[in-house]
Order: sequence, then structure tokens, then C-alpha cells
Amino acid sequence: MYRYDQYDQAMVDTRVEEFRDQVRRRIEGKMDDDQFKPLRLKNGLYLQLHAYMLRVAIPYGTLDSRQMRMLADIARRYDRGYGHFTTRQNIQYNWIKLAETPDILADLASVQMHAIQTSGESIRNISSDQYAGAAADELIDPRPWCEMIRQMTTFMPEFSYLPRKFKIAVIASPADRAALRWHDFALRIVRNADGEIGFEVYAGGGMGRTPFIAYPIREFLPATQVFSYLQAVLRVWNRHARRDNIHKQRMKILVHDLGQEEFSRQVEEAFAHFLSLGEDFPQAEYDRIAAYFAPPPFETGLDDTIDLADPAFAAWVRQQVIAHKAPGYAIANISLKPVGGIPGDISADQMDVVADLARRYSFDELRATHAQNLVLPHVRKQDLYAVWQALAAAGLADANRDLVTDLIACPGLDYCSLANARSIPVAQQIARRFADPVRQADIGELKIKISGCINACGHHHAGNIGILGVDRKGSESYQLLLGGSGDEETSQAKIAGPGFDEAGIVDAVERAVEHYRAVRTDGERFIDTYRRVGMDGFKEAIYG
Repeated sequence: MYRYDQYDQAMVDTRVEEFRDQVRRRIEGKMDDDQFKPLRLKNGLYLQLHAYMLRVAIPYGTLDSRQMRMLADIARRYDRGYGHFTTRQNIQYNWIKLAETPDILADLASVQMHAIQTSGESIRNISSDQYAGAAADELIDPRPWCEMIRQMTTFMPEFSYLPRKFKIAVIASPADRAALRWHDFALRIVRNADGEIGFEVYAGGGMGRTPFIAYPIREFLPATQVFSYLQAVLRVWNRHARRDNIHKQRMKILVHDLGQEEFSRQVEEAFAHFLSLGEDFPQAEYDRIAAYFAPPPFETGLDDTIDLADPAFAAWVRQQVIAHKAPGYAIANISLKPVGGIPGDISADQMDVVADLARRYSFDELRATHAQNLVLPHVRKQDLYAVWQALAAAGLADANRDLVTDLIACPGLDYCSLANARSIPVAQQIARRFADPVRQADIGELKIKISGCINACGHHHAGNIGILGVDRKGSESYQLLLGGSGDEETSQAKIAGPGFDEAGIVDAVERAVEHYRAVRTDGERFIDTYRRVGMDGFKEAIYG
């Protein structure tokens, strides 16, 4: 994983001291909240319903044991003993005191972490495949490109005062594990007919009030021209964005209004201008960064089998372990979705357990996923049983990856000042309703995603079953959506019909699931059945 050089460290340390002075002036009353707000947002600090919330960046979801231990320490010293992993591969702390924020940022800087550009009108944390560098199906490791783009866009003047937030994803496999086309700008690393590495480019995706799936705007972009192309995309957006209307400022609105063809034409025109200034690709810098992502020293000649004599362990392996590119190794997924728990939450003690497992069994490497879970990317198959035992002792061994209880949920009205309805209790009730492992296994892959408002932090637009909490005449109401997906067959969920109260939405989800079980064919997932039979059959089952 990437390590700071002296310039990186100096930049982050300087930013901490700048913010320390800004916080001091705010506390002393020398700056009002309107003046302070854009400064705190640039440092990942939100003012929520009950306290400040700090969002910490985990670039492309990669961190090590030392960093995880620091996150645990921050949870104990400054929060209430836990953190919350988000759908952008970040971690949030929900009970932060303003006066202590600079000390938290200084602690983060000591382990090469920060909260820069995790909020505000900026390029947000760049996301990627949580299995990058380990997946059997990837072309190359996409993380050096993520890091190059992160360094290029951090504090770049043209990108510092954008019309709205801007989200980027980079992957390198046919399977999409990062919800690629739900991003403002997305790159899939591909190889052309001549064997050259480059990018398939998408633009204009996003959720929220007006959801759009990103359009393909270039079939093949030479890798050495990616920075000029990204600048061209942002130049076109900056030029035309509706800065007069907050609801129309995201790039997805511009791409939709101009149309795929005209937006692409304008980007190509700007791209040609940037190319005329000279080649944009610093090969030496790429080589320097890529060296940090060299594969670990995998052992050879390892036993490639797993002893599945223990039934509980075997069930965990079937659901949580996937193929690794190196023989004798596996990728182990850690669920942060215990039945009845809060999706994405993890205690400080559990963070320490995971940090120890990463150090002992996974070349000191961890990953955060956009589904609010964690990953040990490089585990010897012969060590999986020991890993599972430690996870079980810590309450982290649920075997529910991509099953009905592996719900994504935003913090909702329990924490967020923007929310209209609670998300967490609905997620907990659904998980309890489907808690039976046998029933979960029979249902199979089913991705449920819950948001407490139209900002869609719970990704309800991409849920096979999506739930959106809204305010209906002062009461919480929940809309049921069906048919969304964030994988390589990206689709947008559609509203099934009238909304429900809290108890009613759980019953409605169960009716939808039972209808799927009644009409599915062999091997069909929920999303496959929905696409085959359409909304009408489900509506009748849900509403009668």
C-alpha cells in the first residue's frame, strides 16, 4: 500500500495546524458558523443532529493494522467506542467534540491518514474494488491509478471549488464490485486489440434526488492520457454547471441535459487542448507509486485445499471466502452486519481484533468495502480456520455476504440532520425477520439498501430491493423500490407503489421475497427473477 513521502506528510501536518487555528478562532467567537462551515467541510467535519461527525478517508479502501489500531484508539478516546464504515469506503465518528477535532486529525496524520476532501464541494475519496491486488479476475491492480488520481486532484486549484461533490471510481475487472456506473466519473482498466492498457470511461452517474446511470463516453482511453481527459471532463462541467441551483449542480444533470453525444463532443474538444500542451503522464511518478503496490511475498507450494469438517466453519467459508489469484491463498470477507446490529458499525475492541488478524495472517493489509464490510485480502487457506475462530470470538463471523441480512443502510434520522426517516431500525427489523440461516441460504443473493432521505447515502437506487424513507405530513413513510443493481449490469430501482409505515415496510419486503421464491426458476437470483417477470407480478404480491 502507498506510504507518504516527506511532501505528503508535510502537507497533511500543515493542514492539521491550519485547522487547529480555525477551530480556535471559531470557539473564541472570532468566526461565525457560516464562515467556519466551508473550512470544516474541507476537513471532513459535519454538524449533525446531536454532535459533530468526522469522516475519515480510506483511499480506495486500503489500510493496515497500525491505521486500524489508531481508528480504534480514536473511537475510545474521542467517540463512544465505535466507528461506522460507509458506502464510500470511509469511516465516520458520530459523537465528536469540536475542540478535540484538531487532536484527532493530528493522531490520524501520525499514521498517514486524514479527513481531507471527505465532504464539501470537492473530489471525494476515490473508490475501487475491495479485492484489488488479490482478485483472480482483475487485469492489473487498479490502486496505483487511484493513488495517482488522488495526488493529482488533491488541492489542485481548478478542482478546489467545484459546483458540487465529485465521485470517482477505478476498477480493473469484468465484475463490477465498486458500483462503477453510479459515479460522476469512472474508469475500468481494459486492454485493447493491440494489447495496450487503457481505460473504458464513464461519466454522469449519481444517486440522490435525480438518479442517473453513467454513460459510456470513451471506449478506449490510452493510459498515458488519463489526466488530460479528467481535466477535460471537469473543465466542461465547471464551464456549464448550474451554480445557481443546488439541485442541478451535480455533473449528472449537465450530462443528461447536454446528452451523451454533445457532452462527449465538448470533452473531446477540451481534451485535444490539454493534449496540445504536451504529454501529461509522468511515467517515473507512476513507477514510484506502483512500487508500493507490488504483490506481497506469497509462498509457493501451499496446500490449496480447506478442511471443512467443522460445519459452522464450512458455512462461513462458502459465503465469506472467495478465490484469490495466488494458489493456496483466499480472500476473507468480514461481515459488519450481525443480525439486529447497525450495518457498518464496529467497536474499538473489534477493530483491534481485525488489526491483529491483518498483521498475523494478511500481510498487514485490510480493505473497507462500499457495502460497509471489511476484507482480509491475502489469507493462506491453511490459516482460514484460525481467522474464523478469532472472528467468531469477536462477534464478526456472520456468514451473510450478499444475502438478505447483509443490508446497506445510512445513519438516517438517528444521526443525520438531512434525513427524513430512520434507516437503522428498519434494517434491524428486516435482519431479524430473515435471521434464519437456512432461509437466508435458500433466498440466495439479495441486496437490500436503505436510505433515510433522497440524498441516497444508503444507495437505495442500486438495491435489488431499495427502501427510501420520506416525510409524509410529519410522519416517517417508506417507499419500496425494486430492480436496482450496482454491478456490471447496472440498473436503477423503480418505486413499486404507495409507501408504508415502519412495520408495513418490513412486511412488504417479506411479501416481495416470498413472491420471488414462488416464481423463480432454478439458479435465478432475486434480480434475475425481477428482470424476467417485471414489476407487475411483484406489485400484486406486495399490495394485493
